[in-house]
Amino acid sequence: MPSISPGRIGIDVGRKLPLEDAIGWAGANDVGIIDIQLDTGANVVTSFDAVRSHAIRRSCDHHDIRLGLHTLSAVNVAEYAPLVADAVDAYLKAYIDAAVLLGAEWIVVHAGFHFSADIPQRMQAALDRLNRLADYADHKSILLLLENLNKEPPNAEVHYLAHTIEEWRWFYEKLSSPALQLSFTANHAHLVPEGVSGFLGAMPLARVREVRLADCFRNGDEEHLNPGQGDFDFPGLFKALEGAGYTGHYMNAFGSLDDMLKARTVFAGLATD
Repeated sequence: MPSISPGRIGIDVGRKLPLEDAIGWAGANDVGIIDIQLDTGANVVTSFDAVRSHAIRRSCDHHDIRLGLHTLSAVNVAEYAPLVADAVDAYLKAYIDAAVLLGAEWIVVHAGFHFSADIPQRMQAALDRLNRLADYADHKSILLLLENLNKEPPNAEVHYLAHTIEEWRWFYEKLSSPALQLSFTANHAHLVPEGVSGFLGAMPLARVREVRLADCFRNGDEEHLNPGQGDFDFPGLFKALEGAGYTGHYMNAFGSLDDMLKARTVFAGLATD
């Protein structure tokens, strides 16, 4: 099996640090790939002006760090209510504009969620919005990565779209823009009957630019556990992906920054066993 260097494994900083501090931390720990949310506190998306963004780009260049952004899954991309729908468009476009300012290479996006009684209308609203967004991103030379989200308990009122193979495929097959590619969250696939093997057998690997990692339990609930705390088969995942020619990056998304940092070495070792 081809080996995976720790340098291909990034860390999802999320909302743990201000972006400037995240870059400094990554540089000090030889982490070359990070992603971050821009939804609250010091990182709120509206806070990045030209001066601040220029300093961030210089810091990323200095530390040789690739930066990605990650939109908030609580913002419903499948929204169709008047006024609120316009606000969702504005939110997503603001992320693209911020990516341009910050020199971010990609933005992870989602298909939204539904309330069971309006699935077709929600799916169409999400598809239309993602098509508009992809056109805007393409014009700005920004890459969008559509993530497969997690299942919710059967009796939950709200359910994420694109958490099954069929729903994820329904979106990405209709989104043909080169600006719209895929982020595969492997632990989300572990939660549904199809499992990781089902997703790997169905998804277009050439469109997958990121693989997100966390431990969890087969057919269980949504959890982002440290490696070894669940029953996810990481060696099997790495063997299947690398053997099929995957060359993109991986993204640790669990626990503390220190947990994710330590796991980079663990995962690189598992990939060579």
